[in-house]
Amino acid sequence: MNLFAVYRWLALVVGVLLAFCSFVAFPLRYLPEEGTSLQTLGENLSILWVVHGWVFMVYVVVAVLLARKARWTIQFTLLALVAGLVPILIFFVERHVARKVREETPDIAAGTV
Repeated sequence: MNLFAVYRWLALVVGVLLAFCSFVAFPLRYLPEEGTSLQTLGENLSILWVVHGWVFMVYVVVAVLLARKARWTIQFTLLALVAGLVPILIFFVERHVARKVREETPDIAAGTV
């Protein structure tokens, strides 16, 4: 598996985890009445924040490696990194990154480098 494919896979996983935690786990933990089954479910699902954190750290390393290989600007690299912290944004940024890599560095997209 090449670096570009790993980046795309990690972006998807980080995005799904962040969206789920933000729009399901967080509200279930804090909105229902204390001690209800929904509130308990929200507390149990909160472990996914930890999972997101670990996967995000791997995402950051892979994104930085890809940025160096593809010679991205610092601004574009920061955009790719911050996207993993804003729910839903990473899906748009990942598509932009994929288009940019395919257009500017097709050898990286093909995995030949």
